[in-house]
Amino acid sequence: MEIRYIREPDDLQCGQAVLAMALGKSVDEITALLHNERETTLKEMKDTFTRYGVWISAERRQAEDRSELPQAALLSLETPRCWHWSLYCGGVFYDPEHGVMDDFPECGRKYYWELRLT
Repeated sequence: MEIRYIREPDDLQCGQAVLAMALGKSVDEITALLHNERETTLKEMKDTFTRYGVWISAERRQAEDRSELPQAALLSLETPRCWHWSLYCGGVFYDPEHGVMDDFPECGRKYYWELRLT
């Protein structure tokens, strides 16, 4: 799957940007769908993926490094500033704050839910 990178419009919209990238939508479309311009919850993330036919694993898993990640994943990362949503797909990190990267942005604990993107 080809991902088009989207930078988060502000510090509170990393979840909206991740959903937009994964679903091929705009942040404005996702914000309108969620009726939420601020932080997104795990329930909002899971419900939106499911609504658009994207399978997401039920269980959260911890990763120490990128070799432990599946082909595609929703990432929850403990960055120096806050908990942060990010997207991993096909060996590339699409981080709404830090850009397109080859590895995790600076973070402590790293959790993921496997995604099956089409």
